[in-house]
Amino acid sequence: MASFIFTFFLCSFSLHAFISAASNYHTTSTLSSSSRNSSSHRRHKWVGPSGHRLIRVDVHGLGDFRSVQAAVDSVPEGNRKNVLIQISAGCYIEKVTVPASKPYITFQGEGRDVTVIEWHDRACDRGPDGQQLRTYHSASVSVFAPYFSARNISFKNTAPAPMPGMQGWQAVAFRISGDKAFFSGCGFYGAQDTLCDDAGRHYFKECYIEGSIDFIFGNGRSMYKDCELHSIATRFGSIAAQDRNIDDEKTGFAFVNCRVTGTGPLYVGRAMGQYSRIVYAYTYFDDVVAHGGWDDWDHVSNKNKTVFFGVYKCYGPGVGAVRGVSWARELDYDTAHPFLAKSFVNGRHWISPSDA
Repeated sequence: MASFIFTFFLCSFSLHAFISAASNYHTTSTLSSSSRNSSSHRRHKWVGPSGHRLIRVDVHGLGDFRSVQAAVDSVPEGNRKNVLIQISAGCYIEKVTVPASKPYITFQGEGRDVTVIEWHDRACDRGPDGQQLRTYHSASVSVFAPYFSARNISFKNTAPAPMPGMQGWQAVAFRISGDKAFFSGCGFYGAQDTLCDDAGRHYFKECYIEGSIDFIFGNGRSMYKDCELHSIATRFGSIAAQDRNIDDEKTGFAFVNCRVTGTGPLYVGRAMGQYSRIVYAYTYFDDVVAHGGWDDWDHVSNKNKTVFFGVYKCYGPGVGAVRGVSWARELDYDTAHPFLAKSFVNGRHWISPSDA
């Protein structure tokens, strides 16, 4: 069975990684004006992953390593291989970091219900240096490397859910700060600030994301396709807080064909940044949306004049509230189209057609 999984990985992930590497080639030399007229043009040299490596992790000691971090540590700096870290069913209670120097790593679980990495840090907890961790460093799993992917695995922060307004209880389950990251069939579980979609281009497909307050936040340029966004809010909650601060930044969150479920009342988006950008398209909203639907974060910066909050062909009993403020636009096709396809994240260059 393991050999079959690995063979399947070599076929599917190789296509994903080599499409990814297409944007990384460079020309071996610059052609002079005379040589441009010659038929002997120099070829492009391919720069990307070469070769494969399989690492097995099993919490019971039946693999190469018992912990996910030990497996990551075994990957050399400046990695140039497609590395599949195959993680057996089990609960891995550890804090994991994938550094920027280790690209092309995949975490492959056996199912999001049975393969889980979890930790319990909060923003107010102390780190090894005695200082408070703060929100971004509370993550159970942090990824800084480009070309990371995860499939069929869950990430949790098990810190208790705070009541609204409590300070220092932000508890991130997963932080993605690397470019060109792909997630399929993954779960993200927490309360306040579950998923730190920090920076880079990211694609989430058929994932489950659970939380209470701002449970997707950051300044990523990300598409969420066919995902369930599940609220566990008690007094009130919010799904997405996007931190775009410059008008010409290409960042933003696009939710396409998703489902919003759980408890409310719930804001669907908050203007973390002055030019926050969030779009929902073809998305179902259960009857959990707060009156007004959207929040401008601080009510003093006139963000309602600079944000881009859009809705396109959404439905469900809560959709009326999603259209609840004048500055959340009902988009037409031409305006919505840039947010509907993987081109929003330049996905044609690094996501295989079968994965999109």
